Amino acid sequence: MKLLMLGGTEFVGRAITEDALERGWEVTVFHRGHHAPPPGTSALRGDRTLPGGLDSLAEGEWDLVVDTWGGAPTAVRDSARLLAGRVGRYVYVSTRSVYAYPATVGPGEDGPGEDGPLVEGSPDADSAAYAEDKRGAEIAAVDAFGERALLVRAGLILGPYENVGRLPWWLNRVARGGPLLAPGRPGLPLQYIDVRDLAHWTLDAAEAGHGGAYDLISPLGHATMGSLLEACAAATGVPLEPRWTDQTVIEAAGIQPWTELPVWLPEGEAHAHMFGGDPGRALATGLKCRPVEETAADTWAWLRSLGGVAPQRSDRPSPGISAEREADLLGL
Repeated sequence: MKLLMLGGTEFVGRAITEDALERGWEVTVFHRGHHAPPPGTSALRGDRTLPGGLDSLAEGEWDLVVDTWGGAPTAVRDSARLLAGRVGRYVYVSTRSVYAYPATVGPGEDGPGEDGPLVEGSPDADSAAYAEDKRGAEIAAVDAFGERALLVRAGLILGPYENVGRLPWWLNRVARGGPLLAPGRPGLPLQYIDVRDLAHWTLDAAEAGHGGAYDLISPLGHATMGSLLEACAAATGVPLEPRWTDQTVIEAAGIQPWTELPVWLPEGEAHAHMFGGDPGRALATGLKCRPVEETAADTWAWLRSLGGVAPQRSDRPSPGISAEREADLLGL
């Protein structure tokens, strides 16, 4: 298989590139030159946001292209149109955020599936908001490739190479030791996808000729807030001292879920929308989700190789509550 990876130097793109290399595939990475692609790849340079930025893709044929773009949909539109006659299949790594908010079902039920109501989006739009940008890019891929387009609607993505900082923050916080602000209740269900499981399913599905939209997320019950923190403790070797704190107390203190307390959302509408998905279609086509303990352990090993400091995307704020704010809420 010949893979053209648009991106491929960070997080999701890197995991997909490495999985393809392990399969013995021939991989070409198209990137801006900010980070080196994995060894064993061929590289093409270009910036999709600039005039002439796709010139290096004017020639060449590939079996498959994988695109993780998260900006203006026009970049996916132009790439897909340029490659439509020279590439077998187009995979666009999208997001479950394309589903209209709020979910149309209640907590404890399956959330919106691949046929659920979607946000508006246009392939011809400039960058507006994350969900609308991703939806516009989905439309662009389908317009150019039709049934040869595979839309990977990922949920929360965790694992090695994470450059958003959610799991790295919890690992570093647990490693620091001492009483820890544990939000909500330990049994609160979480859904996420390990980036390597996403990569493996994506390439399997593309090779098998699957098209259309698939939700990529772990099954309900795969992990909880408690099991995630326990996995962080096991990975770091530091005893966990959780102080489980009711969400009403956290909300009253003005502490922001998802940003100051990464991964966590209070029970209610937002939690049901984010953590109430149904990955049945992906599971039926081979999705396998590794245990949360493995995700935490491997992410910690990667973090330690970097001296504990994970890379951080410039367009995302660094997550996590300050030590002073946490201690104040816990009365320490």
